[in-house]
Amino acid sequence: MKKVLSIVLAAVLMLSVLSGCSGGKDTNATQGGSSDKKITVAAIETAYGSEVWKKVCEAFTAQTGIEVELITDKNLEDVIGPSMQSGTYPDVIHLATGREKALTETFIKDQAILEITDVLSMTVPGEDKKVSDKIAGGFTETSLTNPYGDGKTYLAPMFYSPCGLFYNAGLFEEKQWSVPTTWDEMWELGEKAKAEGISLFTYPTTGYFDAFFYALMYSVGGPEFFDKATNYEEGIWDTPEAQTCFDIVAKLATYTEPTTPAQANDQDFTKNQQLVLDNKALFMPNGNWIVGEMANAPRADGFKWGMTALPAVTAGGDSYSYTWFEQAWIPAKAANPDEAKQFIAFLYSDTACEIFVTAVNEEGKPNPAVQPVLGIADKLEDDYKLFYAIYDNGAKAAMGNFAAFDSVVGTSNREVWFDPVNSLVAGTMTQQEWVDGIKAASDQMRANLVQ
Repeated sequence: MKKVLSIVLAAVLMLSVLSGCSGGKDTNATQGGSSDKKITVAAIETAYGSEVWKKVCEAFTAQTGIEVELITDKNLEDVIGPSMQSGTYPDVIHLATGREKALTETFIKDQAILEITDVLSMTVPGEDKKVSDKIAGGFTETSLTNPYGDGKTYLAPMFYSPCGLFYNAGLFEEKQWSVPTTWDEMWELGEKAKAEGISLFTYPTTGYFDAFFYALMYSVGGPEFFDKATNYEEGIWDTPEAQTCFDIVAKLATYTEPTTPAQANDQDFTKNQQLVLDNKALFMPNGNWIVGEMANAPRADGFKWGMTALPAVTAGGDSYSYTWFEQAWIPAKAANPDEAKQFIAFLYSDTACEIFVTAVNEEGKPNPAVQPVLGIADKLEDDYKLFYAIYDNGAKAAMGNFAAFDSVVGTSNREVWFDPVNSLVAGTMTQQEWVDGIKAASDQMRANLVQ
């Protein structure tokens, strides 16, 4: 009996030792995460591709020990939508506002996004800095990240880009045309271009009018008008500033390349972008990702990318470039919120930022995804350095978007403000009909603001 007890005790002791060693190894490897944890990350596949996300997920696992199941797709909403309807949610979703299916906006309206204010005070995994020490100023103080105006952060800022009007600088040099600094100069150039069979304007999809319209509101009435307008203040759309915005968009519609509306969708938008590369249209609203997105597209001889802020309303007035950025967020019903927060924090690590900013396209050419962290612009070269220097060349930065309202309204900001531009260009809607729709919807939105 003593011999049997000795064997049993020895076995128990050995198991305890082995268990202790195993536990110590997991603690060191995960730095607070559990090695048996696994999170699901769903990221939209854009011009930056999916390879960068694979590398970042691998780096996160190596740092924390937390495994990652990665889902990427160009139509991400269609891929993750069915599983969410059945109650299974990704732990982290990288999907920006402003997309046609408005999935992120729906989650915002339904208050179904987890608050991540505490992530800002978390230490970045593998570093000694807090997340708030890494993110550039202003990015966590906008309605794009704090949609309810309560001082709390719900969406993490990702991949930012100065937005503006992109054009063929080579064509302007050839024609000896000056880039307009006011809208009056823009209309004069439109007439010159028309005489040569070139349209003044095109746009990829109406979704690109968000950055355009926000910058326009800033240039017309400054931050005060923008804040009132994006919070649906009563009577705001009857002001002279609003009328100026409507007049400019409506007049620009008359100078837009006629085939644009038919191609302004998520499948054919590159055909509209091609219009600029082929010298069939002068300007289009876009972000710096356009370089990588159209890297392999044919182009006119002497083509060179150019970018300008929106023209000022009056000579000497302010011109604005909207700072567009994507967002990452955690569904309120995510199964692993603590680990998801670690992943969000890791997205601002030097390791992740280096992977993103050194991204390349299918041809191996630079296609950087630029995180909004301090000092990141120093890593950029060529066209990208030109684009990110726009704020050094006199343009002011515009940030923010429309305030969130309850989904009971049954419509979206894009459907009300931007999608009708297709009809304005096609001539199937008048400017007044567009404005009337905005006023009616704005009243509903104001009455249903998410508090």
